[in-house]
Amino acid sequence: MPTSHNKIPMFSKEEYDDWKIRMQAHLAALDDDMWFFITDGPMKIMKANTAMAITAGAPQWIEKTKLEYTPEDKKKANLDNVANNTRRWKKTCSAR
Repeated sequence: MPTSHNKIPMFSKEEYDDWKIRMQAHLAALDDDMWFFITDGPMKIMKANTAMAITAGAPQWIEKTKLEYTPEDKKKANLDNVANNTRRWKKTCSAR
């Protein structure tokens, strides 16, 4: 059964500063990394490219395919999807 702390804070132009703080807290409660995904944009899940020679002791990185995702990668990809929806919603609210 959902509780009141799961509710998304209602947007109000007049109380934008308070809403922003409540929304950041709400998103952080969902996951510690949520605000990172929202502010830093789309995330790419990477892996070391073992087919390429290592340059100066550091591996080169390439993006993983979805079939290569671990359970942790899937969680991060889902957070990125939620963050994308939040960014679109934020643009819609600020355009009003």
